[in-house]
Amino acid sequence: MAEESFTGRRRGHHTEMDDSSPARRFMDALKELESSGDTGPICDLFAGEPTLLRPEVDKSGSSGSDPARFWEDYKAQFSAISTEFTEVQEGAELVTLEWSSSGQLSTGRDIDYRGVSILSFDDEGRVRRFATYYDTAAFLEPADHSS
Repeated sequence: MAEESFTGRRRGHHTEMDDSSPARRFMDALKELESSGDTGPICDLFAGEPTLLRPEVDKSGSSGSDPARFWEDYKAQFSAISTEFTEVQEGAELVTLEWSSSGQLSTGRDIDYRGVSILSFDDEGRVRRFATYYDTAAFLEPADHSS
C-alpha cells in the first residue's frame, strides 16, 4: 500500500488524505505501476485526451494525450523504480506532489532523482493535465574520464 510511501507533510483542502482523495488515488496507482508494470490503474484516473507534460520528451515538454503510452514510456526507462512522496498539497482541482525516486535504469545503472508533479482535475475528478518536472541530467550516462 502506498501509505508508507508518504513521508512528508500534507497541506491543502483535505486535512487528512483518505483513500478517495485524488492525491491518494494517484499515489496508489503510481505505486502499482512501479511494482507490477500495470498501467491500467493509473490510466483509469485520466480524462479523455489529457495534457501530459514531461521535460525530456520534446522541446515543448509535451508528450501527447495518451496516458497508456505516457506511463509505458515512463516505466520502460527502469528495470526497478520506487517513488517516495515528501510533500503533498491538495486542493479542490489541483494536486502538487514533491517526490524522490530511486531504482535502476533499464541499462542497469542506479538512479536517484527528485522532482515535482502537478495534477489538474476536471469536474468529474479525472486528471485533465499532468505535468512533471525533474532534473533530466540524472538520466545521462556519466562521462568516461579514464582516458
